[in-house]
Amino acid sequence: MTELSGLRVFLVEDEGFVALMIEDMLLDLGCEIAASVAQLTEAREIAATIEADLAVLDVNLDGRLVFPVAEILRERRIPLVFSTGYGARGLPPEFAGHPVLGKPFLMGELQKKIALALGH
Repeated sequence: MTELSGLRVFLVEDEGFVALMIEDMLLDLGCEIAASVAQLTEAREIAATIEADLAVLDVNLDGRLVFPVAEILRERRIPLVFSTGYGARGLPPEFAGHPVLGKPFLMGELQKKIALALGH
């Protein structure tokens, strides 16, 4: 497999089709889906206790920003990758150093951003 084999990923994405596409990419890379959620409230609850090696977070969840979830995960030292149609300029300064996937993206880009988040 790859260096990502067995990596447990927490996915937060509000667009069902996009979530399925990202899940498929992650599985193809050898990752496991620790949880996949679409709503901010549920994502915040899960972020507090989930056992994950990495999180992929859509910045805009039906008009609500994902940064409260990102803060919980950052405090727990879970590496983050943001996905957004707005690029890195859509991140507040406190998250500016985290990898950003510009939507739409390909599996190779996802793999590179995951490796970057993990420090590989």
